[in-house]
Amino acid sequence: MEAMIRYRHKNFLCNLEKPLDIGLPLEEGYSGVNCFYAPPMEAEPVVAGDFIGSTARGGVVNFLNIRFNPHGNGTHTECVGHIAKEKYTINRCLRQFIFPARLVSLYPVRMENGDRVIGLQQIKEALEGEVPPALVIRTLPNDGFKQRMHYSGTNPPYIDSEAVALLVEAGVEHLLIDLPSVDREEDGGRLLAHKAFWRFPDKIRENCTITELIYVNNSIPDGLYLLNIQIAGFEVDASPSKPVLYALTPAD
Repeated sequence: MEAMIRYRHKNFLCNLEKPLDIGLPLEEGYSGVNCFYAPPMEAEPVVAGDFIGSTARGGVVNFLNIRFNPHGNGTHTECVGHIAKEKYTINRCLRQFIFPARLVSLYPVRMENGDRVIGLQQIKEALEGEVPPALVIRTLPNDGFKQRMHYSGTNPPYIDSEAVALLVEAGVEHLLIDLPSVDREEDGGRLLAHKAFWRFPDKIRENCTITELIYVNNSIPDGLYLLNIQIAGFEVDASPSKPVLYALTPAD
């Protein structure tokens, strides 16, 4: 089924029957992606008297208690409540779910201290031309290990806070990246990139989101897409999410 999308006074066609999933699932145990020393996701059947919520163990239905950490166990979308003392929840902050988006692929640059950083100049070049409200960053090299990588203690790449501030100036409201965090794994609690993105604490952009731990297959080329961010309605700072891209082609 094709849909017509109008963006910046131009018409694009979008095939809704060809979604491109760029999320990583939450999986039990240590087979899936993990970061920040989070315990793995657990799924346990409810047991009450003779009832057991597992068909594999003789129950009539599966009725499971799920325990997970959205920031550490898979693709997740977070709001400013991640760093604020006040309660901002992802269910209330994310009010729209479909956006024009640009996918860009960038090599983090190795710094003198050994850190690998997406810098200001790279973001300047990535933002040339029209900037849609959502930006999806695929870091290079890009391989399947990202789908099951355990990042804790590895000092993964991150984004320079000045580069994030430039994204904000350019009008980016939703930032998606295939790393555990936009900030350094251990930065003494400064969280400069998070604060720059949400303009925290002075001019908070409460409807803006960061999605981390995505995975964009190499078969998906850089370019313009329609993005659908799917979340669960948790009244906390973050939710497991399923971002999906749809290719856009000019209709004229």
